Amino acid sequence: MRKFLVVLDDTRECLNAMRFAALRAAHTGAGVQILSVIRPEEFGTWMGVADLMREEARERIVAHFEVFAKWMRDKQGVNPELVIREGDPVAEILAQVREDPQIGVLVLGAGSEKAGPGPLVTALSKNAGNLPIPITIVPGDMSKERLEEIT
Repeated sequence: MRKFLVVLDDTRECLNAMRFAALRAAHTGAGVQILSVIRPEEFGTWMGVADLMREEARERIVAHFEVFAKWMRDKQGVNPELVIREGDPVAEILAQVREDPQIGVLVLGAGSEKAGPGPLVTALSKNAGNLPIPITIVPGDMSKERLEEIT
């Protein structure tokens, strides 16, 4: 089954990317894979503290995922899967795309601030020509109604 890969992070635009992926998956009979990347530099140098912080980060990710997963299951009939990786977000996204041949589309949310669309959109757009799949970039300030219209 083809899957839409969407990145779960702490950005506001992540919400529209999740909505888009779920709506497209529901309309096309595809699946959704949600990827969250933990940056190892967040843990510092103390091994015991790092392990605790890593576990807390995983718990936050799972709790955040469950909110999206419930909505996807209840409203769209899509049962998403969660993948948690550690490392540089861009490198881990690219690795996930290469390792899972069922991923057919990468869905990213673009920020609408003056600073630009965000670091993931910027970095992955530069690599778009070398990716084995297309990238869909969803505007972060697009309304829910408009998302429903276009999916």
